[in-house]
Amino acid sequence: MQSVEVVHIEDVPVEEAWARLAEDAGAVLIDVRTRAEWTFVGLPDLSSIGKRVLTVEWQTYPEGSGEAGFTERMSKALDAAGATKDSELFFICRSGARSRLAAEAMANAGYRRCSNVADGFEGPLDADRHRGQAAGWKAAGLAWVQG
Repeated sequence: MQSVEVVHIEDVPVEEAWARLAEDAGAVLIDVRTRAEWTFVGLPDLSSIGKRVLTVEWQTYPEGSGEAGFTERMSKALDAAGATKDSELFFICRSGARSRLAAEAMANAGYRRCSNVADGFEGPLDADRHRGQAAGWKAAGLAWVQG
């Protein structure tokens, strides 16, 4: 049985993630939500800083499978994007849970600068049980586009 090293993944507030993406030409934002989420909920928009979001599903929808081959798919996508094992990688999902798992998986695969975007794209439910209002990328007023 192969052991998995326990790694520390930094939770980075969305505004700080944006600033670090803007400052570091090699930094990459990776959205690990599903295609359905990208299409119907939207995607972070990095065009104003000359970048685009890398999209690689952690789990597929509606099956909910996929994490088994994630590191291989992610490594190929990072290679194609020109990222290295020393590039700063920011992982984002809806609220920060899947992206944390994805960041841990890639850190265990040898990528040394993996971070989780705290509160994700939509953040937690608010008092009215809606997302995107209390915290996260959308609530912070950061640029995004409808898929």
